[in-house]
Amino acid sequence: MPLASQETVTKSEAEAAAKKLGVSYSIVYKLVARCRDGQGRLTDLAPRVSSGGKGKPRLQAEIEKIITEIIESFYLSRQKRSIAVIEREIRMRCVQAGYPAPARNTVQARVRSLDPVKVTQKREGFRATRPLLPADGTTPPPEAPLDLVQMDHSPMDVIVVEESSRAPIGRPTLTLAIDVFTRCIVGMLVTFEPPSATSVGLCLAHTVCNKQAYLERLGLPDVEWPMYGKPVSIHVDNAMEFHSEALERGCEQHGITPDYRPKQQAHFGGIIERVIGTAMKKAHELPGTTFSNTKERGTYDSESRAVLTLQELEKWLVLAIAIYHGSYHSTLKMTPAYYWNKSVKPEKIYSVRDERAFLIDFLPVLKRSVGRRGFVLDHITYYADSLKPWIARRDRLGRFIIRRDPRDLSRVWVLDPPSNQYIELPYRSVGNPSVTLWEQKKAVATLRETGKAAVDEVAIFRTIEKMRLIVETAEKESKRTRRENARRSHLSQNEQCSKLMPPRNRQKRARAKRFEIEEW
Repeated sequence: MPLASQETVTKSEAEAAAKKLGVSYSIVYKLVARCRDGQGRLTDLAPRVSSGGKGKPRLQAEIEKIITEIIESFYLSRQKRSIAVIEREIRMRCVQAGYPAPARNTVQARVRSLDPVKVTQKREGFRATRPLLPADGTTPPPEAPLDLVQMDHSPMDVIVVEESSRAPIGRPTLTLAIDVFTRCIVGMLVTFEPPSATSVGLCLAHTVCNKQAYLERLGLPDVEWPMYGKPVSIHVDNAMEFHSEALERGCEQHGITPDYRPKQQAHFGGIIERVIGTAMKKAHELPGTTFSNTKERGTYDSESRAVLTLQELEKWLVLAIAIYHGSYHSTLKMTPAYYWNKSVKPEKIYSVRDERAFLIDFLPVLKRSVGRRGFVLDHITYYADSLKPWIARRDRLGRFIIRRDPRDLSRVWVLDPPSNQYIELPYRSVGNPSVTLWEQKKAVATLRETGKAAVDEVAIFRTIEKMRLIVETAEKESKRTRRENARRSHLSQNEQCSKLMPPRNRQKRARAKRFEIEEW
């Protein structure tokens, strides 16, 4: 008698049938149920397609539609709403529509099944999806030393102090240049100036020149840093200072090809980024470090523990670079210094004899017409006798290209079109002190704040002298003032304005002693 026709099927009967079929006895019960619910066909025993299961929806289509709409409009947005908010909104919509609310695990499962790239892009923006995407393309590998040099800036994770008072100033900016082929650091600049075309030019000038004289100036004549030379191409990011006219003209003048990394493709500059990151980690060992973030710094007081001056920090960096050059490199399978000496060919290393002339080609560019008194730049007049032929023909001449060092406005360089050479022009009033561009701008702003509509050269330098007098005679310098002192420390002492000392307190004259009057 077929089991399906029986009113009940005992466990022993199910086990006997299961043994014949080679299945478990629970499957026998399922087959009996299918046969009873079927239409007497053999296909009634065939496996049925499940309406749900793991990874498949079991909810009504209307509820699934509500869940999808809420996730799309509420969860996938820059508002970054939490899953708890999404669950509450779905529950409310389902109740309003007359449907049972889905379980919390169901909503969480729908969120987990979303594409991570889509979720990150909707909630945090496209840039945040970069770590989730494969890196597109690579930089063409160089074939020899100095074929490709990567350059970048970063504020240092350490506070330095002023040289005389040893009071904290702030964090300097580090600019590094690394040769991609040998992984050797070929250029460096540490300064308080913000990243600019000038800092790029200074780092390039340090790259192309022999560093022995530089090491001797630092008091490190025994340190070896033989890596130098003019790069064929420099690889930089898309910061404003790397797209300046000064950099483009300087590179064109010296046959250097600027190569810009694709926008929002940081991995193209991965080598210089890692080197700067390593330098920052080494800086965390120094007293006065700020660490990478406030959480890592904790209660560490960076300013009170700062002890290094800018020059001492520079010397420390040079020694750290020397250690790096002599350390095993996992990519090269040897030290960078050894690979440089092995790969470099002296006859193919191009240097420059005049570092100052090289730097001039990378200074910021201005364009002005010559007048009877010379060239006027930001209310300051520059003149030399060499301008006389130009002044006589000024109505037929256009605007000239002028280079100016923002760290020292005492002179500028004007390009002579016929000879393609720069002519140095000093102040017309040679008695004016050397000043920086930020001092000049601050003086102009101060004069305008006081209500002076017409700003002239005499007023500017008089205001700068007053500003310096305040700085030099202040009993306690602020951090900002100490930074300003450091920023103009490169100006030579004889170029500094003469110190105006405040008048000494006059001592009160002692009253003359009265003589007794003799009576006759």
